[in-house]
Amino acid sequence: MSPRKQDDESGQVPGDGLQVVDRDAPIFVISVAAKLSGMHPQTLRSYDRMGLVQPRRTSGRGRRYSPRDVSRLRLIQRLSQDEGINLQGIRRILELEAELEELREHASELTELLRLAHSAPAGSRLFTADQVGGVHLTPAQRRYARRNPPRQLGR
Repeated sequence: MSPRKQDDESGQVPGDGLQVVDRDAPIFVISVAAKLSGMHPQTLRSYDRMGLVQPRRTSGRGRRYSPRDVSRLRLIQRLSQDEGINLQGIRRILELEAELEELREHASELTELLRLAHSAPAGSRLFTADQVGGVHLTPAQRRYARRNPPRQLGR
């Protein structure tokens, strides 16, 4: 079974006709998540113990998988079966993807600071820097940012 990619913009899995409202909502029991990912439930339990996918737990300790978890399981399946990558390699790939996402978010924040800098009156103070290099908006700039949401690049 080949994994289907989810359209990140619409939140929809092509061909399913199902709209995913919250990609992090813990809605699938292990048997459903296993079926959706093309794996055996015991494999999902193993991946949980290894930390590759960590579903949320119910009060009775049952696992509940989110659509994001299922997408991650599909990726693990594809990397393992189609690409021949071992689980340690997959773990490293997932770690690097998480780091990349953090860097993208940080770059987006810096881009927003730059946008604010270009739109601010000359000589006004836009942000402060802390001792470890963190950049923070001034209260006035936070208010401005709330009133003027960022535009998408290229639009």
